Amino acid sequence: MASESVGGILGAIVAAIVLAVAVVFGPIGQYGKPPKPAKAEQAPTAAPAAPAAPAPRGPIIREVPNQ
Repeated sequence: MASESVGGILGAIVAAIVLAVAVVFGPIGQYGKPPKPAKAEQAPTAAPAAPAAPAPRGPIIREVPNQ
């Protein structure tokens, strides 16, 4: 029975440490954090006159000889 009581005491110590760390680091996510500043809306920009040319690609193999 002594090992059970030692295990219980060690378990309580570990639980207390985990709770203390959780309180120090605070909640995960948006809770407890200041709200993010709202972004100012920008006027829509004009569409580009012509789309950019696609990037060049490697060689294309049309047929593969069967041997």
